[in-house]
Amino acid sequence: MSEKEKAMSTSKNNKIKKKGEPLPKHFQSAEEARQFWDTHDSADYEKNMVDVEYEIDIKRRTFLVPLDRDLYRKVQSIAREKGVSAEALLNMWILEKAS
Repeated sequence: MSEKEKAMSTSKNNKIKKKGEPLPKHFQSAEEARQFWDTHDSADYEKNMVDVEYEIDIKRRTFLVPLDRDLYRKVQSIAREKGVSAEALLNMWILEKAS
């Protein structure tokens, strides 16, 4: 059995062992929530779930533009020297040229 299969099997066994445990009212951290849901099946808590509606207002979009590998490495190097990400540097350069 591979390591991945062992981990999945252990996770499934943990979920079975924890079945019926009450759902906490609040989690103290995202890590605590992750640990809980790693060992519990959300189907066991369906009675606690409520329907919600919300809107997502996407302000930013990401566009993928292919770059030559060597060119991108040059950009990464310059960005590192300037202490910014390659994405930020490219956005600054494009903004300068487009203005």
